[in-house]
Amino acid sequence: MPLWTCETCGAQFPDSGRPPAACPICEDERQYVNWNGQAFLTRETLSERHRVVWRDDLGLTGIALEPGFAIGQRALLVPQGDGCVMWDCIPLATPEAIAHVRSLGGLKAIAISHPHYYGALADWSAAFDGIPVYLHADDAQWVTRPHPAILHWTGEDHRISDDLRLLRTGGHFAGATMLHWARGADGSGALLTGDIAQVTMDRRFVSFMYSYPNDMPLNAAAVRRIAAAVEPLAFDRIYGAWWGRNIAGGAKAAFAASVQRYIAAIT
Repeated sequence: MPLWTCETCGAQFPDSGRPPAACPICEDERQYVNWNGQAFLTRETLSERHRVVWRDDLGLTGIALEPGFAIGQRALLVPQGDGCVMWDCIPLATPEAIAHVRSLGGLKAIAISHPHYYGALADWSAAFDGIPVYLHADDAQWVTRPHPAILHWTGEDHRISDDLRLLRTGGHFAGATMLHWARGADGSGALLTGDIAQVTMDRRFVSFMYSYPNDMPLNAAAVRRIAAAVEPLAFDRIYGAWWGRNIAGGAKAAFAASVQRYIAAIT
């Protein structure tokens, strides 16, 4: 039986003879159901219509689907001595993409910022011998394809290695997570934010939303909580969720200025 992927958000669902009746992620107020109605693609159809591409994005290898699909994020591969950590995920794992990732040292783990980017996490884990997939327990209800590789971590932070630390910042989702890469940016530190803190188009600031497609801003208390979680960290660079949406230098000062600017704008 086929595996199914939501055409609007890219979440993968278990194999079944028929597509799911609905996608709970899209029915949530942070997302939306396609105007033409909920639709699902089999994994095989998705791979016929799209391919996985990879290229450098400010010193990290990014991977994404072309043509763009669903939310359109790209994942990033953070190199470690014993393999890469995939930050965020995409809705498809092709043999060519898996082979390319193997050529870079393979994967040792996957960590995902929030449910909109869960994608084909089970396929990517299985391709690398069942590596762990770190999702925060506060978002466990949003997993659309349960899998034994998923590790629902709890609390405010979790270390993948001495170099990589997950932070529960909250905001976009209760378990919304950022990744701090201590040795990133040539040792100055990097923060991988997904769209929990969205790098703006001028790439000088970040901003915050509860729902991007439905234009619902995040409240000031949630933004202050994010700022408090980030403040102790050393970082000079921010990697966002889409190609080129990064702040290459001076990112910590930019983040602090962004918080103040955002709160002033909504109060």
